[in-house]
Amino acid sequence: MGGTEHLTVRREGATLVLTLNRPEAKNALSLSMLVGLYDGWLAADADDEVRSIVLTGSGGSFCAGMDLKALAGRGMEGEQHRERLKADPDLHWKAMLRHHRPRKPVIAAVEGPCVAGGTEILQGTDIRVAGESATFGLFEVRRGLFPIGGSTVRLQRQIPRTHALEMLLTGRPYSAHEAAGIGLIGHVVPEGDALAKALEIAERINACGPLAVEAVKASVYETAEMSETDGLAAELKRGWPVFDTDDAKEGARAFAEKRPPVYKRA
Repeated sequence: MGGTEHLTVRREGATLVLTLNRPEAKNALSLSMLVGLYDGWLAADADDEVRSIVLTGSGGSFCAGMDLKALAGRGMEGEQHRERLKADPDLHWKAMLRHHRPRKPVIAAVEGPCVAGGTEILQGTDIRVAGESATFGLFEVRRGLFPIGGSTVRLQRQIPRTHALEMLLTGRPYSAHEAAGIGLIGHVVPEGDALAKALEIAERINACGPLAVEAVKASVYETAEMSETDGLAAELKRGWPVFDTDDAKEGARAFAEKRPPVYKRA
């Protein structure tokens, strides 16, 4: 369902799985991949049957960053994608989750390299799992470049500033265990098990009330930079309407009747 030549899309129950698919290039970002990613985020949010998203890579890699040659486009397919970018010059930033946040939770399943643009996309995901062989890093300064995918803003909000600055200013690689130690990822699993773990987490999310899940995610991001007083006020505005939904009543009934709830987004 959907996708492009460099991005595959499939359903796993109520989870939409987006797979970066340029294994010969360690899934470096191409224009085709960016178009597929953005379409995938939109498709997930538009489909009420989708309750979570997993982002992963094929061939034992997550993403090695931008492929400038591929972004130039080739042939008729490249022309088609260039037309999309011309119509929406912000599309690549939306694809990389810099200027777009899906309503549904996004779980990253990382194996192998997740560096440069890969680490920048990672910062736009909500929950992160990595195999033991995964590597992370923002290498841009080593090449005289700037990590313009959002890292100088987001990274210091997600991990302690001293670790954010070391990653940004040294451009060195980090192992999966190092990345977990500084809080960049949440789980380290045996090599090859990242996708299975991500799908396990997704299943737990999928079993919850979808309106509640989306409201909780929205509240976390909306209140992140607010004062506690303003944040608590905003939380009430997000939270109280959830209690008036049929799904909330169904959750209480299911608990009383000792059965799994059947949520209908109502």
